[in-house]
This record gives sequence, structure tokens and C-alpha cells, in this order.
Amino acid sequence: MDSATSLQFRIATQDWEFEAVHRLNYKTFVEEIPQHERNPEERLVDRFHAENVYAICCDGDQLVGMVCGRVERPFSLDAKLPNLDSYLPSGRRLVEIRLLAVERKYRTGQVFCGIVRLLAAHFRERGYDLAVISGTTRQSRLYQHLGFLPFGPLTGSGEARFQPMYLTLETFLEWSKPVAPEAPTQQRTVANFLPGPVDVREEVRQAFGRNPISHRADAFMADFRSTRRHLCKLVNAQSVAILLGSGTLANDTVAGQLRLKQRPGLVLSNGEFGERLTDQARRWDLAHEVLRKDWGEVFDYREVEERVCRARLGWIWAVHSETSTGVLNDLAALKRIAARCDAQLCLDCISSIGTVAVDLQGVHLATCVSGKALAAYPGLSMVFYTGQPPSAGTGLPRYMDLGAYAGTSGIPFTHSSNLVYALQAALSRIDWKLKFAHIAETSARLRAELRRLQFHIVAPEAHAAPAVITIALPQDVPARGVGRELKRAGFLVAFQSDYLMERNWIQICLMGEWPRDSIAHLTSILASVRDQVSRTSRDHAQTAPVRYANSLSAAS
Repeated sequence: MDSATSLQFRIATQDWEFEAVHRLNYKTFVEEIPQHERNPEERLVDRFHAENVYAICCDGDQLVGMVCGRVERPFSLDAKLPNLDSYLPSGRRLVEIRLLAVERKYRTGQVFCGIVRLLAAHFRERGYDLAVISGTTRQSRLYQHLGFLPFGPLTGSGEARFQPMYLTLETFLEWSKPVAPEAPTQQRTVANFLPGPVDVREEVRQAFGRNPISHRADAFMADFRSTRRHLCKLVNAQSVAILLGSGTLANDTVAGQLRLKQRPGLVLSNGEFGERLTDQARRWDLAHEVLRKDWGEVFDYREVEERVCRARLGWIWAVHSETSTGVLNDLAALKRIAARCDAQLCLDCISSIGTVAVDLQGVHLATCVSGKALAAYPGLSMVFYTGQPPSAGTGLPRYMDLGAYAGTSGIPFTHSSNLVYALQAALSRIDWKLKFAHIAETSARLRAELRRLQFHIVAPEAHAAPAVITIALPQDVPARGVGRELKRAGFLVAFQSDYLMERNWIQICLMGEWPRDSIAHLTSILASVRDQVSRTSRDHAQTAPVRYANSLSAAS
């Protein structure tokens, strides 16, 4: 047998893996164990295939072992043993393990233990704790060595005789640690479609890994100035302050500047992050009005202008790309309104800078972060500004005094050279025009395909942010389960934020980089998960939260 290091253990998700499963199923349960009739195709599709979760072992591109689990009742054992549950410990959640098959030359124990351990861990994570099997009598000693306990009479006939057995998953997983602790698993993360953090390139990692240097060192100060110039050029801004902290810190810094003006303003909200600006305005005790729209709805900019001009409001604070819904609010319209009404425009550009061309000329204050589309590590935030920020004196917390940054070459306090050099490396390698075009083209194709597959996209097409696609799932398709199973298949999508889970939404974000062929695979798996979960949750609502993996068996 090839070296054990060439073996890869994983949950099957791809067409070729399922076809190989059907071939090994035939080879084992038709040719070796005469349980089924022969057929000219030499493939055997299990009758529960659509409900099975397959743990497999591959040596390169060859399937060498498989086992599957299934949680839907009735089990195959239910048909063989009436009153199956009377033989089993009470208070347990059951999974039936079936179709254990290993190629002859790989029957040394590692493949067997690896696939069973992987399947046991898969279902243990979902709350199942007792496995039942029909073990071939040829391997009874091996099963019992692993901790399986026989129960009930033998089933089957002739050469295909089976002993019903059960196994507590927690006991098996603990016992098997010394036996198969290092069974290699194939990394299934194919693409990162999160709104952040994004995958970073090797040169960014290397820059971050440099020895830290003083924020007062001449070399660092020169590189810091260069990074600020690069940021300002990207968005056509006059100046920028780089802060150590998240986008919330940057927006609080904007709120502090607005409080110094002592003029009332208008906060626009049509999503979660507009609501956060509203909350920050309230916490900073700003005199303000709020213009709200439903999440995903587009502002009527005539209404915005009327509100600002009529009340002679001094500022407008809005989110450019509303990350929660995927709506891209109209920057040009907001700039025109601010100019006509003699108001200062402030923007949260955290999800727009780096994904679309952003021109901040005519914008008073705008915020951004390092860990999204700028493709660096989280930890830095930016406040772009025009003019000279007023001196706050004691009117603001020291760290959020924008005037302090403007008056000290941008480094009034200790800074992280590691984060700055990572950001500098990320900025220097991106062709922004090419990136914007790539995001726009990919997003258009992706939204069209999702609509063809009858997914509901929250943002209207004419106002869709290219880098954020928010999908509202039907209530019988829980977003939490779909997101988890997409992760198992190698696709990281957003679903865990409270505001997404409350609305049963998931998000596909194009902030970073992704393999060229991953989009088609993602939509195919997503459609399969949705359709299967919808069917099974209607029939078995009580087990819906743990059934999503089954749907991957139909994915291409």
C-alpha cells in the first residue's frame, strides 16, 4: 500500500466521489458479499443514497474506503428487527452506520478507523450519540475490538450474515484517539466568501511577520506617510488618519467630530449598519434626525434633500455600501444633496472602499478598515477627512481626537508596525481597476445564476453592491444549517451575525480573492442544500437542524 501520508479522509461532496462510492458499493456488496444481484453497469446506488452522509478515504484520486451514516427513521435495521429501540440504551439519539467498505489492499486498520472516526465525529457534532450497525459476521471480532456491542439475533442469510451492534459515539471517539489520531484530512476550504476577514496573500503575511519597530523610527514614519498617500490616492481624499481599532472606532471618531460642530444632522438607515450609525449618534448625544427605510429598500433622495434643506441640517451621515442587505446607496446623489443644502457629508465606506471606485471629493469624513476589501489583516481603521480638524481640547476622548492625528504626522500614539506593513504590502500589489471590474463581472454572473435558481436576493438589482450578495432563505431552510454545510463543503459564507440569523439570511461576499471555478460549484451546492433541506424539514421538522449534510450527496 502507498504511504499512509497519501491518504485523505473527508465527507464526500463531489460527483466523482459519489460515482466512486457506487462502484465500491457494487464491488463489496455484490461481488464480495453476495447481498445484491449483479448488473452490467457494475455500480450499486444505495436506496437511501439521497439521505446518506458518506465518510470516504482517498489515495490520490482513488476511493479506497467508505462508510455512510443516516439519521432518518425507519432505519434498514428497523425492517430486520421489530422493536429495535427495545434493544438499545434509552435517551439516546441514533445514527445508523452502513455500507462499510474498504479495498482489500487497504485493510490494515488505518482506513477503517479513519473513516469511522470521521463519520462518528460528524454526527457527534450534531448531537447524535449512539450508532447502530449491521456488522458482517466476518468482521465481528474487529467490531467488538472497536467497542461495538452486539444485540439481538443475526440477520441475513447464507454468506451475507450480519450481527446488529451499537456503539456510543463519545466512547468510540475517546478510544480511537491513540488508534487514528493523525488520520490526514483534506483541507476543504475552497473559497472565502466572508465580508471579512479575507484571505491574505503570502507577501502580506511576510510583511506582518517582520520584527516590530518603533512608531517613532524614521523608517517607519516614512513608510507610514507612504501608506497614507496610497490610501488617499485610492479614494481621491485629501487626508487620512490610520487608527488602531475596528470600524466602530473610526465611526465613533466621526461622531466625535460631529459633536464638536454643535449642529443638528440627519442619519440615514436602511440596514444594520445604518442602525449602528443611529446608535452611535444617540450615544454621542448628537442633535439629529433619522430617516429610516426598510432593510433592503432604497432611499428616495428627493425626500432626503427635502429633510436636509428644510430643517437646515448641518450634516448627513450614511452608509455607502450597506453590508447587511447588499444595497449600494447612491454616493453621487448624496454629494449633490450635501452641496445644495450646504451640509457636510459623512460616510461609512467600510464595505465599499476596495470593492468599487469611490471618489471622496466633496465628502467631509469617511471611514474604512484594513481587513475587508483592502485585503490586509483586521486591526486598522481609517478616517478620511478634508480640511484641518478642529482642536478638541478636552471635548473628546484623547484617542478619538482627529485633530491630534492631523497635528502629529498622523502618529500621536503607539502604532503597530506589523499591521501597517501588512496593509502597505496589500495596497501595493492590487491593480484596483482590474479588481473592481472582476468583482462587478463576477457579481453580475452570480446574481443572475442565483435568480435562475430561484433564490431571493435582498438588494434590488439596480442598487446592488457588487461585493455583497445577501440571500433571504425560505423559513423551512434554516440559514445556520446551510452555512455550516457550505463550510464543510469548503465555502465560507456569512450567516452567523445576529442580524442575519434573525432574518434567515446568508451572504456571499466578494471582498477578497477566490478560485476562478469556485462560483459555479458554490451555487450548485447551495441549490442542492436548499432543495434537500426544504424537503426533509417539511417531513421531519424535529430533525431538520442536523440533516443538511445529506443534501450534499446530490451536489455537483
